[in-house]
Amino acid sequence: VSQNLFCKIREKMKIATLFACVSSAAAFAPSAFVPKTNMGVESSSTMAMALKDGEKVILIGVAADSGCGKSTFMRRLTNIFGGEKVGPLGGGFDNGGWETNSLVSDLTTVLCLDDYHLNDRNGRKESGLTALNPLENNFDLMYEQMKALKSGETISKPIYNHVNGTLDEPETIEPTPIVIIEGLHPMYDERVRDLLDFSLYLDISDEVKLNWKIQRDMEERGHSLESIMASIEARKPDFDAFIAPQKEFADICIEVLPTALDEEDKKTLRVRCIQKEGVDGFDPTYIFDEGAKIDWTPCGTKLSCSYPGIKFSSGPETFYGQDAQVIEMDGTMNNIQELVYLESALSNTSTKYYGELAQAMLALADAPGSDNGTGLMQTIAAFAIRELYEKRQAVARIAQEATAGVA
Repeated sequence: VSQNLFCKIREKMKIATLFACVSSAAAFAPSAFVPKTNMGVESSSTMAMALKDGEKVILIGVAADSGCGKSTFMRRLTNIFGGEKVGPLGGGFDNGGWETNSLVSDLTTVLCLDDYHLNDRNGRKESGLTALNPLENNFDLMYEQMKALKSGETISKPIYNHVNGTLDEPETIEPTPIVIIEGLHPMYDERVRDLLDFSLYLDISDEVKLNWKIQRDMEERGHSLESIMASIEARKPDFDAFIAPQKEFADICIEVLPTALDEEDKKTLRVRCIQKEGVDGFDPTYIFDEGAKIDWTPCGTKLSCSYPGIKFSSGPETFYGQDAQVIEMDGTMNNIQELVYLESALSNTSTKYYGELAQAMLALADAPGSDNGTGLMQTIAAFAIRELYEKRQAVARIAQEATAGVA
């Protein structure tokens, strides 16, 4: 974050700006991962988590800085994947289990890579390194355990306790058809990266991230602007060195930017979904005409919005030297039930029927970002991952049947 940006924000800091930040922050602020499905929680030993014959584990990596919306994205993923009995492994501490960062259903397991921190909080104070630094993370163990899960093996995974900053007793993780690893470094280590079947990066721009920090720390916690800026600047070198470079390896990168419709607007978001071409089992979404550059302002009576309006675009771009298809939404919807109109303009959404995209968004209408591009792009990405999973499982079944026929 530049000094010019700091001065500009300091000069323009008004109560109205703070209120505007509140809404934009909701799109990517961390939220409790509580999928809107059957919330009956059982321990892993009583759930039907074993892989079926011939079933392969699909490993998905989701990278982002802390507080950038990974939890909300996980909620959208599990909502689309389905699965019975979603909840914390072991029932969670409040249910007589243990403190855990892992979430499970009979179909999906979500693992937090903070569990692979090498040192506890006190250890990092002694080392003087942040958790963003690779030296504070056990990539050897991460690789060995992710490799084991992909091979259908059970692992004993460490636990990093975010409440007190300690390393707790390990927990047993059994393989499920879909395993999602989310955190700071899912694509940093080449060995782990090569295990991934699909990868995503949630990219929050400096200005939007700063607006969020102002809302949370200044408005809600009473911190000064100077202390907020100091906190951001302290993390920025490690973030730029170790986290941001992972964007290059992402199959989908979701960028969250300030609106381009009004430069003074601190509330409205512009969200871009950058989708790499040529990824096995993945066909990028586009608007109207594949390969064409499209700028589209929808009919206001069919997709209602408030000032400064709403605009969509789609077209080919180059992303780190690779061909990509980009779709963009700038603005906020007044009524997400009207999303079915937008869905009619989208192609390759990986949905099973017309209206499923709108239905999925409505199912999580209370989730942050459901009325803007963050929710839309996350939902599109979730459907793409579901289709990838189903394609990979179909290939595995065919291979198993062919092997059985030869035998």
